[in-house]
Amino acid sequence: MKITKTYCNSILTRSTGYLRGVSSHSLNPYIGCGFGSSSCGEGCYVQFNQWINRGREWGKFVDVKVNADEVYLRTVKAEKRWAARRRIPFSIFFSSSTDPWQPIERKFRITRRVLHSMLEEAPDVLILQTHSSMIMEDLELIVALSKQCALRVHLTIEGDKDSLPGLPPPPCSVEKRISIAKELASTGVTVVICMSPLYPLLDPSYFFSRLVESGVSAVVIDHFIKGDGTQNGSRTRRTKLPIAIAAFDKHAEKLSYREKIANIAARYLPVGVSSSGFAGHYAFRSEFKA
Repeated sequence: MKITKTYCNSILTRSTGYLRGVSSHSLNPYIGCGFGSSSCGEGCYVQFNQWINRGREWGKFVDVKVNADEVYLRTVKAEKRWAARRRIPFSIFFSSSTDPWQPIERKFRITRRVLHSMLEEAPDVLILQTHSSMIMEDLELIVALSKQCALRVHLTIEGDKDSLPGLPPPPCSVEKRISIAKELASTGVTVVICMSPLYPLLDPSYFFSRLVESGVSAVVIDHFIKGDGTQNGSRTRRTKLPIAIAAFDKHAEKLSYREKIANIAARYLPVGVSSSGFAGHYAFRSEFKA
């Protein structure tokens, strides 16, 4: 893993594309991801972003934005005004192209420092997206921020299996992530489980009943088709993920599987589908359609 310290001029990126309806801004404390060689990294669409990779192998590099907290405080008021002029909430998706709590965070604590800065100038809405159990190391900060803004933790759990045939293991087991969800929810923090990209489920009813027991508020379901920023999942089809999904359940490779699982999930929890779910729009529905 090649680690490079870098200084950024901006840290709050105005949302475009898929994220435009989710948040006004995204914030990425790192470039690249230390989880790039795990199962979540295998299907990650960011690996095809050449502006980020610049010819480097995905999962083999991380650029550390060492001044991210300072730049946040220097630019946050201007970005708040930008959102206000558009009459939209100043909302931050943290993060869209990396994991804030990847292994290198223990050394540099960029995410922790940015969260501290947010205590001085909080957004209206803060979405913390992660696969990692390391988020619990910043629990006190997260609880404090949840009292200043509409905060929710998006914890990715793609399915009820740790990995699929031919894929490496995840950064954190399913069992551990459900335990984290329960601990976070017990503090009053809003927790949303993100099944993105959706994996085949062994026992959907049991899985969703466990999520209910953990105290999570909702579930977001997103298939790699349309969910990777293309209408047919062409980015993800360049990876091993579709083959691994089909090897376990050939029906799960189709977009209709998303609606099937959403209908089951809706018996247990509020459900959001694709980008509207990430934006915090959920419903109990008797039928979800593509």
